[in-house]
Amino acid sequence: MSRKAAVVALTALAPVSWGSTYFVTTEFLPPDRPLFTGLMRALPAGLLLLAVTRKLPRGAWWWKAAVLGGLNIGAFFPLLFLAAYRLPGGVAAVVASVGPLFVVGLAALLLGDRPTVRSLLTAVAAAFGVSLVVLKAGAALDLVGVVAGLLSALSMSAGVVFTKRWGRPEGIGALALTGWQLTAGGLMILPIAFLIEGAPPALTGTHLAGYAYLAFGNTAISYYLWFRGIERLDASSATLLGPLSPITAAVIGWAALGQALGPVQLLGMVIAFGATVIGQLGPRTPKVATKSTSFSSAEKNDEKLSMDLESSAVRR
Repeated sequence: MSRKAAVVALTALAPVSWGSTYFVTTEFLPPDRPLFTGLMRALPAGLLLLAVTRKLPRGAWWWKAAVLGGLNIGAFFPLLFLAAYRLPGGVAAVVASVGPLFVVGLAALLLGDRPTVRSLLTAVAAAFGVSLVVLKAGAALDLVGVVAGLLSALSMSAGVVFTKRWGRPEGIGALALTGWQLTAGGLMILPIAFLIEGAPPALTGTHLAGYAYLAFGNTAISYYLWFRGIERLDASSATLLGPLSPITAAVIGWAALGQALGPVQLLGMVIAFGATVIGQLGPRTPKVATKSTSFSSAEKNDEKLSMDLESSAVRR
């Protein structure tokens, strides 16, 4: 396996992990608390990474981290949950699947990446495949839900492009940058969650186990792999891994919840997965952000972890 394939495989673990969110939320968490769930996903994970890395932003990176945290977490989570509650799950997933098209446009505007016919066609094919997987006949539309879904996709897409544009400061690893964004986004969600949903619900052991998985496996580790992958892949290539999330959710629904997968759903999976694979092909090699020549011990550990992960993926 090539170096780029290893990077793609590791980055793909993030949307695959996010595909388990619906199952965990419905089976292990208290109902009707989407903002509290978003808060519990982001803030504990961010604080943990801050404690591990012991690095804080400096200079302009205070506002850059706040912007990235707002786009990738603080605005994205509430809008995503609003869309999920106002729309049937399939409609929400289809609305969110336009993200690659947003990234193509924003990358052209902010990164100077000229859109190619392949990038446009694969983005359209991915959205079409997702619609076949999740969209049900007679699905109702809600204007507020549709707008929220589009804004959530735009927010995440802008986060991808700005993450690619700004990279990360010298001497700072991807773990620290991930911690900054999760903490900033979680702090943005905190007052909104308490204002709209009130005090936290009573939590059982099952609830705590579900939140622990969402915070650490589904968020801390997954977002670290995601942001690290964005540094090394083209923006459009990274976002075209997104359809793996609804595909994973459909497979989990079939395996764990007994939900049927008919020929149309299977065809949609093939189309969406094919578009994802094609979106990774191209002459460009992964780009790695420029590093400082003087690393802290935490940065060295972060880079060693990255190399170990890639080496393990290459051996596989």
